[in-house]
Amino acid sequence: MQIAYPKGGLSVQAKQIDMMRKVPDVLKDVREIKALMHTENSEMNLLSTALALYLNNTFVDSADEYGIGRWESILHILPKLTDTLDERRFRVLSRINEQLPFTLRSLEQQLSTLCGPEGYTVELFHEQYLLKVRVELTAKSKLEDVRALLNRIVPANMVIDLDLLYNQHSDFDGLTHEELSVYTHQQLRDEVINHG
Repeated sequence: MQIAYPKGGLSVQAKQIDMMRKVPDVLKDVREIKALMHTENSEMNLLSTALALYLNNTFVDSADEYGIGRWESILHILPKLTDTLDERRFRVLSRINEQLPFTLRSLEQQLSTLCGPEGYTVELFHEQYLLKVRVELTAKSKLEDVRALLNRIVPANMVIDLDLLYNQHSDFDGLTHEELSVYTHQQLRDEVINHG
């Protein structure tokens, strides 16, 4: 078996096994031994492949579709039909990394993992028992994941105010009306607009 580290994760590769290498030279030309080793090779290669799959599916970073499906089943995660394998891995890792009890610092760490370090803002209003979370437009696809995270870890006596961090007028400073006229008002508010 060969161990590799793609994209920061552990990955085990199945090794091709040749049982004839284990046979003493004096027996290598015996027809029955050749037939036996040929059969053993295929069985040992199947075993090596199964072991590599098992080890890879033990770790979220190297799990395949089947392995991630098992993790999702264990953690009661329902994948979206449009999710890629990486998005499903991300959702599983997010669920595993959830920690109780709730602290603002642990929430910020989890939101940073989910949306990126600049992908959100958090404000806590103690007197009103209000937690205000805004997700950047660049992390818009993670909004429902953030909602599910907040519903799981924020105490029940707190009100959650979650929304997107929409574009503001000041975001378009330096752009002319002509440059902005190619967008609708909805696009200017709700979409990431790349400008120099």
